[in-house]
Amino acid sequence: MKKILSVVLLALTYALTACADEQLITFEQIPEPAKAIVNAHFDATQIACVTLDKGLLDNEYEIRFNDGRSIDFNKAGELLKVDCKATEVPSALIPEPVRAYVKAHFQNAFITEWGRDDRGYKAELSNGLDLEFNRNYEFVRIDD
Repeated sequence: MKKILSVVLLALTYALTACADEQLITFEQIPEPAKAIVNAHFDATQIACVTLDKGLLDNEYEIRFNDGRSIDFNKAGELLKVDCKATEVPSALIPEPVRAYVKAHFQNAFITEWGRDDRGYKAELSNGLDLEFNRNYEFVRIDD
């Protein structure tokens, strides 16, 4: 019984470590569209690290900045998520319908985090609210 349990634990450990294949890379190694976004909206000299996460389904790139902000891209260099902590996400990275909705309904707040998930998009506001949008950028609900 101990031998079977050991084999199962070893196999599980191997599977989990194989799925979490993350490596440090240089900024020059990320896809060109991702470089263009970073160079246009962030200070590339403030990059703390760039990692490549080799997932089971897709590779993802994460760029972390010295001030704690981060931005994630897929293997094609398309924006997946941007987290600006307490500062505003550059407005050019937010689709116009979402910017208009936030401006109309939350005049005293701004978007600090923006990204997509399986169902659509999420925006975290400076007032702590999390808004969900569908794939057409239409407001769905406030996530609690």
